[in-house]
Amino acid sequence: MLFGQRQDSSPRLYGLGGVVLLHVLVIYALVTGLARKAIEVLPAPIETKILQEVTPPKEPPPPPPPTFKEPPPPYIPPPEINISQAQAERSTAITAVTTEKPVEAPPPPVHQAVRVAAVIDAKHGCAEPEYPAASQRLGEAGTVVLQFLIGVDGRIKDSRIARSSGYPRLDEAARDALGSCRFTPGTVDGKPEESWAPIKYTWKLN
Repeated sequence: MLFGQRQDSSPRLYGLGGVVLLHVLVIYALVTGLARKAIEVLPAPIETKILQEVTPPKEPPPPPPPTFKEPPPPYIPPPEINISQAQAERSTAITAVTTEKPVEAPPPPVHQAVRVAAVIDAKHGCAEPEYPAASQRLGEAGTVVLQFLIGVDGRIKDSRIARSSGYPRLDEAARDALGSCRFTPGTVDGKPEESWAPIKYTWKLN
């Protein structure tokens, strides 16, 4: 091959033009013929309609169960009881005897105060009465019972003759002598209280 020489390109152009013409014919055939056949081959459009939903008929509810009535209880006649008049009276008497009133609760115990009588105070002592000379000459003797009102301080506030010895001279001599005594006051529940204290004195001749 010689470079620099110009080659003839007409055969190549003819071949290229034939190829282009062939493509144009094929495209035309496809557009005209095949398109029509494709349209004929396609199925006809499907028509659709909205159908109402068919609901199955409702079944009737089952019948209620039969109710059975219980048979009435058999009639049993009450037993005949014959009570004699004597038995009726005896039962009435027993009922009357056995009926008792309810026992009432006893009342609460009443508080009783604890009292202690007044006594002569041994610490201070007490002078013994002197026998009156006239009573000795006359032979007077006897027992006198005196009562002294003792205050809360143990001192005598008042006195009296509860029982005489039979001789006023002896009664007054005992009253004057024992009236100077000191006492331990009486108490109520432990608290000092004014009270009367009895003292018995006996006159005896030597």
